[in-house]
Amino acid sequence: MDTNLSPGQYMGGLLLADISGYTAFLENVRLAHASDAFADGQIPYAYGLLSSLLGGIVEKVDPPFTFVKFEGDAVFAVADEGFAPPGPDLLACVTGCYDEFVSRMDEAALTWTCTCNACGVVNSLDLKFVLHHGDYIVQTIGTHVEVLGPDVTVAHRLMKNSAARNVGSSAYLLITEAAEQAFGLTLPNGFRFTEPIEGSAAIETVAIALGN
Repeated sequence: MDTNLSPGQYMGGLLLADISGYTAFLENVRLAHASDAFADGQIPYAYGLLSSLLGGIVEKVDPPFTFVKFEGDAVFAVADEGFAPPGPDLLACVTGCYDEFVSRMDEAALTWTCTCNACGVVNSLDLKFVLHHGDYIVQTIGTHVEVLGPDVTVAHRLMKNSAARNVGSSAYLLITEAAEQAFGLTLPNGFRFTEPIEGSAAIETVAIALGN
């Protein structure tokens, strides 16, 4: 999938949507089906599910965000400050994306045929989001478009956080103080905490559970 980003320096939203547990899930599926599906040249249904889930995420966040790239089992997207919608619409975008994820998981359950121990834990998958705000630079490197900068690094490092423990859910939206202020978000029921960042200063965040 191509991105519509143009080279330049921008300020705006940085969104990461990550499917929790999928890396371990696919590795277990690979091991479980090494002697049957993979040996026969087939691709287990679990891999098709990942494509469906990632595609659904992109469909729901772009627009208002602009898709940058897939990062394994995650989607990275940005929203130029001049075009980003107000806070309530951003929240609606994220919650709508999560609802689509749940819907596709439910649809997959109707056609899921494998009952092996690896495939049987598919329902443990969930979706989490990180929303940050800051500067980013769009560059063309070879044939690829890359989004770079210190704030981009911070957003990615925030994917390892304590939000799930704090809100009691593996499905959540973690918002940095910078994003909360920039987009005029009001989260009176959010759980506020300071999140340490590897190689950088700790950052103030607020998190809300999704799907509850």
